Amino acid sequence: MTISKGDRLPDATLVQLGESGPAPVAMADKIKGRKVVVFAVPGAFTPTCHSAHVPSFIRTKDQFDAKGVDEIICVSVNDPFVMKAWGEATGATAAGITMLSDAESAFTKAIGMDFDAPPAGLIARSKRYAMLVEDGVVTQLNEEENPGACEVSAGEGLLETM
Repeated sequence: MTISKGDRLPDATLVQLGESGPAPVAMADKIKGRKVVVFAVPGAFTPTCHSAHVPSFIRTKDQFDAKGVDEIICVSVNDPFVMKAWGEATGATAAGITMLSDAESAFTKAIGMDFDAPPAGLIARSKRYAMLVEDGVVTQLNEEENPGACEVSAGEGLLETM
């Protein structure tokens, strides 16, 4: 079942690379009592993700802050080492965007956003989406119909629906 507006996000443990190495991050702790944007990409360093999706949230971070968003989280099925390097390469980390790894695709599968595209070498990946989550409940969900597109799930696209 795919997550929908009005649904509560399932609890899942993602991973973030910190000073002491990989550390578990409970999604429930990140979203409880907070207003959070979660956006996901098919893969770090892939063309649309790297040149359009992450930059759109860097550009709009101040606008989300002004709307009371406590944190912007980028989720990808890549490992935490890749997510850290990608956050540094794009400037996302410096901009204050949290880069979380869903290497096992547990969160992605739990919300029904997984897909495979073998011809492109993408297996067990996440669909491209952006959602606003308030105290654990999805209040807005913008999913791209094509994983190569970044319009409704871009920072600007999510802001237009808030």
